[in-house]
Amino acid sequence: MKFKIIVSSFAFFILFLYLSLIISAFLYFDIDNFTSDIFSERTFFSIKLSVITASISTLLSIIISIPAAYALSRYNFFGKNLIDLFLELPLILSPAALGATLLIFFSNSVGIWLQENITQIIFTFWAVIIAQFVSILGISTRMVKSIMDEIPKRYEDIARTLGATPMQAFFTISLPLSKKGLLSVFIMTWAKAFGEFGATFTIAGTMAMKTETIPVSIFMKLSNADVNGSIAMIMVLVSTGISLLFITKLIKS
Repeated sequence: MKFKIIVSSFAFFILFLYLSLIISAFLYFDIDNFTSDIFSERTFFSIKLSVITASISTLLSIIISIPAAYALSRYNFFGKNLIDLFLELPLILSPAALGATLLIFFSNSVGIWLQENITQIIFTFWAVIIAQFVSILGISTRMVKSIMDEIPKRYEDIARTLGATPMQAFFTISLPLSKKGLLSVFIMTWAKAFGEFGATFTIAGTMAMKTETIPVSIFMKLSNADVNGSIAMIMVLVSTGISLLFITKLIKS
């Protein structure tokens, strides 16, 4: 019992730490300023931009993550270990560094050609999507792979003995069994994209009413000493994140 109390105290320390950070924001909370900040045109733009870009980038990442994770989970092929290693890149490379590599890429000959012949990327709406996409792709693939690993391969083998092709086994067995997990991955990666800042800041910049996502808006407001405005945006970000985490817990239970 004593050991249980000791280890539980460490868990409660984590709760205390994060709750203290959130509660401290309320020390500057002012309902009148909060209302005016939340219902401003600029705030609505930031929320809309964050929702749209996070949805697009998450959808793209899931479309790529599912087949990639399935391949990593089920097959052995040349380069598998290297691919598996690079899935961790968004975790070990800081978001600012990740954004810097994107900025450098779109400033070289290939990137310049893409921008001149397809569409302008740097400091645009598309830069926000690319920054979020690159930040979450490896994470979403790793999470989907963990889900695929938990599905016994013998289910697919049985389907194969009954005449199903590998693709049919995937769509009729593995995909339906993993749907709850995939929904959780979508929500979690969406929340990650929704709060992404470092890479977005580097490649998309901080242009009001153009590339101003919620995290960028928080930075811009703090830079202008607008504490109340930044608190309002933090509340939006925190409430959205906690709500999504709660939904994810319900899905898993």
